[in-house]
Amino acid sequence: MVIDFSAAQVAEVADEVAVSAVTIAELQYGVAAAGDPLTQMARRRRVQAIVARFDVLSFDVTTAEYYGALAGLVRQQGRNPRPRRMDLQIAATAARHGLALLTRNGNDFAGLESALAVVDLPYQR
Repeated sequence: MVIDFSAAQVAEVADEVAVSAVTIAELQYGVAAAGDPLTQMARRRRVQAIVARFDVLSFDVTTAEYYGALAGLVRQQGRNPRPRRMDLQIAATAARHGLALLTRNGNDFAGLESALAVVDLPYQR
């Protein structure tokens, strides 16, 4: 999750960082899904901090074209792109802007190497 990477870990692989609007949508869902009002507040503050700190890259028509291509690559590998659609939209945003995708789940993006660089960052505590 974007809020889970340490600044030092990201600095090792990226000079600049941006966030997909799709990522913000996922985080906003996390706010709404929290049953506890205090948890909702804490999550909302994290989302607000991310939006204030990073450029948010929109999902536009060109990005949608990339999404279609990436979904096709997943299908060519015999995998179903539908369960991965949010992740593929995030990957499409990175590909459209020529950016690397930082993730904790590199295996989710296997087979997309021809379209974008996927950087699998290990979990650190």
